[in-house]
Amino acid sequence: MTIAHPWMANSVPAIKQAMLREIGAPSIEALFEQIPAEHRTAHDFALPPALRSEPELRRHMLSLLRKNTSCEENLSFLGAGIWQHHVPAICDEIAGRSEFLTSVWGTAMSDHGRNQAWFEFASQLGELVACDFVGLPVYSWGCAAGNAVRLASRLNGRRRVLVPEWMDPERLAVIRQYCEPEGMPNRIAVELVAQRAADGLIDLDDLRTKLNDGVTAVYFENPGFLGIIETQGAEIARLAHAAGAEVIVGVDPISLGVLAPPPDYGADIVVGTTQTLGAHMSAGGGAGGFIASRDEERYAREYPTLNISITTTRNPGEHGFALSLSHQSSYGMREQGKDWTGNSVYLTAIANAVYMSLMGPEGFAELGELVLARSHDAARRLDAIPGVSVRWKSGFFREFVVDFSATGRSVAQVNAALLKRGIFGGKDLSADIPALGQCALFAVTEVHAPEDIARLATTLEEILR
Repeated sequence: MTIAHPWMANSVPAIKQAMLREIGAPSIEALFEQIPAEHRTAHDFALPPALRSEPELRRHMLSLLRKNTSCEENLSFLGAGIWQHHVPAICDEIAGRSEFLTSVWGTAMSDHGRNQAWFEFASQLGELVACDFVGLPVYSWGCAAGNAVRLASRLNGRRRVLVPEWMDPERLAVIRQYCEPEGMPNRIAVELVAQRAADGLIDLDDLRTKLNDGVTAVYFENPGFLGIIETQGAEIARLAHAAGAEVIVGVDPISLGVLAPPPDYGADIVVGTTQTLGAHMSAGGGAGGFIASRDEERYAREYPTLNISITTTRNPGEHGFALSLSHQSSYGMREQGKDWTGNSVYLTAIANAVYMSLMGPEGFAELGELVLARSHDAARRLDAIPGVSVRWKSGFFREFVVDFSATGRSVAQVNAALLKRGIFGGKDLSADIPALGQCALFAVTEVHAPEDIARLATTLEEILR
């Protein structure tokens, strides 16, 4: 190739050779020699020819984008980790201000404002989850849970964690990744605890048989992946503490206007999502996750996140904000830090702080009551359709499991028919939890008006006739 690739100016042979000489490598191939041959693809890829101009590229990208179908033009009942909640316009307005959108670390003045916004995020979230110590957010709920398991293991030196059998498979995969594969020096074994088919709650007998002095933590979620409110939280915590294990509870803060915060029933570490606090769904990426705990030094010293502190200054009535315990993070100690952390959702934390300040305690209570009312109304409507049944008819928040097994249709068939009518159906559970049969997980939030629920029920009745 004697000319440059249209989008890679340094792609001509002469420039490649100059770069190789500069770094002392004989060839590009030599840069990859440490990768075993069996892990490399030997064949050529059937790639289309390079697009030679910006108009061609623009036309190509627009044709790809037109394949998207979004929740703007469709009615959506999908949840399962990313939920459609209302984002007040002021959240975008403030998070989009230039002093926040510029580089993460700026001038002394911009850092002061940014640090104050982050401090407000941590303070308000701490009020919601009843914890005194909250770190800056990590990339997702799964990352927060994985970090928390490793944090617990550093505290007690144990190498097993117990998690619910029916948890979000994507979140479970992230936890397994953080706990490292078999053979790695810091591996933590992830073991599943059964859940009861009758009510979806954790099987306490199975939990008792698996608890021993090798368990670093028991992790469960409330509400769980299937929307079930875990009413046995206090007993789970008692059993875990009796075995010397930490208790980690995953929670969506949006539910805490109507549900008790996890420390009230024994949680030592609380993790969860920040996506529902004024952040857009963003095609499922960068949702944000938090870690919180009691304000005890043994916990604080093991946090992998950046933390914001506040103190008085020499001027009476004046306060300053700054990073604390930063040296123990990957920012300070790089690969020797307490796990890795990054800033991909720090801007979202500012939107989260705005949302929480707008809602206040009464706002969260009203929102929680509305979500409970509408999701239970939707469940009753769908359960009345011939052949359709709601697996657990009460005791859930926002999400509920709908069983289509008796209709003779698969969830995939039902969802395909719904999509043709402009509706995203529930998350298909048949592959992830085959024991449930042809079931789907439906999510109903405050954005679903009564007529939206009626439209879903009527459309399902037409499809299943």
